[in-house]
Amino acid sequence: MNRFIASDGIGIAFHELGGGPGGVPIVLQHGFSATTHTEWVDCGIALRLAGLGRRVVGLDARGHGASDKPHDSRCYGEARMAADVRELATHLGFARYDLVGYSMGAVIALLVATAEPRLGRLAIGGVGEGVVACGGVDRRALDNRVLAAAMRADDISGFPAPVQGFRTGAEARGNDCLALAAHAEVVHATPIGLDRIAVPTLLLAGDVDPSPCTRRSSPPPSPARG
Repeated sequence: MNRFIASDGIGIAFHELGGGPGGVPIVLQHGFSATTHTEWVDCGIALRLAGLGRRVVGLDARGHGASDKPHDSRCYGEARMAADVRELATHLGFARYDLVGYSMGAVIALLVATAEPRLGRLAIGGVGEGVVACGGVDRRALDNRVLAAAMRADDISGFPAPVQGFRTGAEARGNDCLALAAHAEVVHATPIGLDRIAVPTLLLAGDVDPSPCTRRSSPPPSPARG
């Protein structure tokens, strides 16, 4: 695990996940309440990508994992997290890199792709129509203000079951719930300039994709050939 200091003074952790010098580096961005290890390492995805011989780097979003966890909402939002990705690429001296994002990480990755000339390819998953209709998380299905309140509450019994699941899942992963609440208050809510994304993009859409609080790891598929 390594760290760098973002332009606003927040410490951001990143993990070298193996691979070699061949090809363009791959950066992995996890989802809300996850970490590089819970999203990419534990299920074997990072290992499979490293097996392709390319350098693989996982970024712990601010408020998550080993990164700093301020409780001030002004430190958060996917646009700020997208800046962290670009600053990481600069810190590591990447002239070009590919980016993979899941759920919250997919929103971050899309924002990166609208304004990053160094991006080569993009892969995203764990998002739906809310990315187009709401600019990020689908607030019609999950009210981010309710989620923030649940992350701060002493008693979550009065909250809807899915929100309770996010809170208990966050606690099970050892998260700082006040940091997650700060981010939940300022999730991205303006249109993303999808028409500005010019790089080859893969959108992964599964027919069974439970919420992060109930998701279980499964063996990764064999890497694509060719």
